[in-house]
Amino acid sequence: MRALRDRSVNDQYDIAVVGSGFAGSLLAMIAKRLGRSVVLIERHKHPRVVIGESSTPLTNLLLEDLTTRYDLPAIRPLAKWGTWQKAHPEVGCGLKRGFTFYHHNLEKPEAFPPSRDRQLLVAASPHNEISDTHWCRADFDCFLVQEARKLGVHYLDETTMTRVIESHDVIELSGTHNDQPITISAKFLIDASGPRGFLHHALGLQEKELPHFPSTQALYSHFAGVGLIQPAPSGEHKDPEPYPPDSAAVHHIFDGGWIWVLQFNNGITSAGIAATDAAAARWSLREGAAAWDRILEDIPALHSQFANAKPVQPFRHVPRLSFRSATIAGKRWALLSSAAGFIDPLLSTGFPLALLGVDRLANIIEDHWGSPTFAIQLESYAVEADADLLATAQLIGALYANLNNFPVFASLTLLYFAAVGFAETARRLGKPELAPSFMLRHHPGFGPSSAHLFERARHIHTPQEALQLSEDILRTIEPFNIAGLGYPQRRNWYPVEAQDLIDNAAKLDATQQEIHQLLLRCGFHPQ
Repeated sequence: MRALRDRSVNDQYDIAVVGSGFAGSLLAMIAKRLGRSVVLIERHKHPRVVIGESSTPLTNLLLEDLTTRYDLPAIRPLAKWGTWQKAHPEVGCGLKRGFTFYHHNLEKPEAFPPSRDRQLLVAASPHNEISDTHWCRADFDCFLVQEARKLGVHYLDETTMTRVIESHDVIELSGTHNDQPITISAKFLIDASGPRGFLHHALGLQEKELPHFPSTQALYSHFAGVGLIQPAPSGEHKDPEPYPPDSAAVHHIFDGGWIWVLQFNNGITSAGIAATDAAAARWSLREGAAAWDRILEDIPALHSQFANAKPVQPFRHVPRLSFRSATIAGKRWALLSSAAGFIDPLLSTGFPLALLGVDRLANIIEDHWGSPTFAIQLESYAVEADADLLATAQLIGALYANLNNFPVFASLTLLYFAAVGFAETARRLGKPELAPSFMLRHHPGFGPSSAHLFERARHIHTPQEALQLSEDILRTIEPFNIAGLGYPQRRNWYPVEAQDLIDNAAKLDATQQEIHQLLLRCGFHPQ
């Protein structure tokens, strides 16, 4: 993409956004729609590959809301598979019907996906048309930058900012653009450059501990020629799966880590591993392709799927995956949620957290720009962003502690799916007050109860403790369980069924007629 220099780079802007990933570009567009002058600064050049590619129902709802509220009609179709394919088939993506989990015993490897008691399939949509998606970020981020430029956001790529000076009136950024010195002034700066990004270094921000969270690493790449999951032997399953297992965010779980496999519609598959330091050392993840080959040898089901696969990008090793900034906002700057912290790709929590951050900062710019309350709102934003991060770390930390205890792992995921499913439906009903916080952490019952269950999950010593924890999880989610999660007759395969929502209308303070109307509005039944 050609760098844009249609204006003196020494001009002052209202807002400077550093980092043109999807969240930075989206926020830049929103700020422009709100009447602010905006410059969007990118260190590299599009298209480029980044980690974080799988959306969720809550992600798509937030994207719908933001693009509707701030009049971004070109972006809104990307909130669903069906409208995406009609409006922008040139932008690569993958079909995501749900979350697929397979648990592997590395000491007894199997050639096929494991038996059903070590599977978890949680559907997120009833059919393809309104399904979630995997975002091919090279295409997706590039598309958003192009749309930002069309709206009048001033864009600079191949620009490295190294220094920040904050004065009473402005914040000044300096660095280089195409190897030439550059200075940009703005009234407000938003850092969307990711964990340990621009302001982390420019301001010397400190990291903060994520309590009880393991140190983890990642290794990933993009591949061509990846096959589908090999079916289990005939007769293993008598009832149909709730969706094709590959049309999902596929998680291969094992002691010490997990592997994701995300298939796009352009012939590319994203795959990688996130693992504790001990597991990373066992496979020597720093060795890249050689490490990946060793991993495939240890998991025959994956080895078969990747038998003809070739990497189309260099392997990328991330030696320190999780991150939490000790400071998230100042007088004239703020870290977007994706720059304030990162936990793990597990359960795709990064996308909704990023868009919740976009939503909060957009509200502050819209309602408090130029007001004495602006600084107060930034403080509140920082508190909420950090609390979301900690709640996510509690969940993912508990899951990591039970990577080799699949019944507990599966039960813990139900806390997440129940909370976000309830929140999404409440918002779609026009009742956001029922779920005002991520993972219902503000709810007086669910919030403290789930935190206590996550703590207990890190200290499971006996089968009896595991069984009791799973039973307590089901009791905790029951007032919010609108999708039949945990029903024993479903045996870890959870479809999306209209009757579940209808039967549980009262949990949402809704009538069954309201649920019928919601299903109609959302296109629940295919045309």
